[in-house]
Amino acid sequence: MPWYVVHTKSRHEYKVNESLVQKNLTTFLPEIEVWSKRKDRKKKFKTPLFSSYLFVETTFDDNEKKLDILKTKGVIRILGKKENSEPIPVPNKAIEAIKIFLNKKTEVFSLQYPQVGESARIISGPFAGIEGTVVKSDFNKEMFVISIDILHRSVAVKMEGFQITKL
Repeated sequence: MPWYVVHTKSRHEYKVNESLVQKNLTTFLPEIEVWSKRKDRKKKFKTPLFSSYLFVETTFDDNEKKLDILKTKGVIRILGKKENSEPIPVPNKAIEAIKIFLNKKTEVFSLQYPQVGESARIISGPFAGIEGTVVKSDFNKEMFVISIDILHRSVAVKMEGFQITKL
């Protein structure tokens, strides 16, 4: 049977997966363990490999199955052609490749650091709570230079990655 991609609301992958399983559908929600940097420590947790997406193995012989999936709470759409909204199956090779990747236990880091020119908020240290603009960054060393306007003067502060957050 072919696999299809179901687009879910943000952070609803697990709820949609559970609802589809209760409807006796075969689902595949690939998860990875990621390290997330907290203020003073790293924490490992599981998260979907593809945020807001999961896979369903089914055939669309009739519109009932399609409607049953689309009526599931948290489902936005089934990926497919825009003209006639016909779902497009995912090649089995792609699903197998994802499963092989997941079995390799590759370490993945989830980082959402601000880019140069973007606004950032300092979340720890003596400048906690102050917002500024990133003027320089070194992702390998996780060091950022943030320009802060204080009394109409710009002060550059060198920060580590866990001390700032993207706005």
